[in-house]
Amino acid sequence: MAITAGTTEDVRRTNLSAILGLLYRGGPASRAVLCKRTGRNRSTIASLVNDLVELGLVAEREPDSQGQVGRPSPVVEVRPEVTAIAVNPEIDALTIGLVGLDGGVRRVIRHEYDRIPTASEVLSITAAVIAGMQVELEGLTVAGVGVAVPGQVRTSDGVVRNAPHLDWHDEPFGEPLAAAVGYPVLVANDAALGALAEHEFGAGRGHDHLVYVNGGASGIGGGVIIAGTPLGGIAGYAGELGHVRVSGSSVVDSAGIAGTLEAEVTRAELLDALGLPRADAAAFETALLADRSDRVAAIVERQLGHLGSALAAAINLFNPAVIALGGFLAALQAYDPAGLERVVAAAALPPSLEGVRITPAELGPDLLMIGAAALAFEPLLTDPASLSR
Repeated sequence: MAITAGTTEDVRRTNLSAILGLLYRGGPASRAVLCKRTGRNRSTIASLVNDLVELGLVAEREPDSQGQVGRPSPVVEVRPEVTAIAVNPEIDALTIGLVGLDGGVRRVIRHEYDRIPTASEVLSITAAVIAGMQVELEGLTVAGVGVAVPGQVRTSDGVVRNAPHLDWHDEPFGEPLAAAVGYPVLVANDAALGALAEHEFGAGRGHDHLVYVNGGASGIGGGVIIAGTPLGGIAGYAGELGHVRVSGSSVVDSAGIAGTLEAEVTRAELLDALGLPRADAAAFETALLADRSDRVAAIVERQLGHLGSALAAAINLFNPAVIALGGFLAALQAYDPAGLERVVAAAALPPSLEGVRITPAELGPDLLMIGAAALAFEPLLTDPASLSR
């Protein structure tokens, strides 16, 4: 990644952003490696690193010099004490996490409820939980709050336009939460943030073109990364693969649209066939893979057929290198990976299919915490000096 040389404030911001971004996404690196990756000389890198150290964003340490000749270059790494708060409201629980700039999930708090909450109730609970974390946050730097919502979010102001499973419609969320907690707040669709997390830290790491599809309690969502950048559309609504029509069925999804991927491929149907009232992701996958009864096998075959049709459409549209499957969709693939491949191959254009890897998401239960935190870190990564201001 080349960075710009110069002395103006805009150039300095760009250069600091480039270095911090490399360390955030690539992990610790020596000054010598940073020189190589950016094409800048030692004195320029030293000056930029010193600026980031003074801002409290990175630290330097001596490397393991065993077996090396000469004086080794110091290793630069982001400070995990720089954190973001991640928030994910779902239909059955509110999850709040504290995530370091190093990608480490420091803490997760799960607040379960016995009915689907209103937006104002979730705002109140979130504010109360964050207020209760203040002792824990002492000595840490909080860059902001990122919120992953299972629905369509207007990213410019954090208004939840349509989250049908939560029954939230045109609910202001970002600005009221920011006023309540005193931190900057950014809000986006949960699957879009899942795509961001998998691209930067999971199955899509090292690939600039990725499609992420997640199946959860609130249906099926999708996110797309094109040329290393999340595909948002005009207002942030792009990537709704769950509402792609895959059949002529009259069964409707959460938005009232018939025959869509979300309508045809459901976790609830699988749980019912397995005789499970509810189960976490690990227990669900274990139970599904162990049950090879005719009933379960038939449901899986049908759902994989619809899933494969939707994935083939995504391949034809976006030409990704990786498709990462999250939630119960990963368990479906694990049940019959060859079957899913056959369906996809039958509906995808052969040149577009070349080299595509369909794989489970790698970040597991921390996925949305990391994705929501990545959203909160975006302003800091764009302008590292903004934190001091």
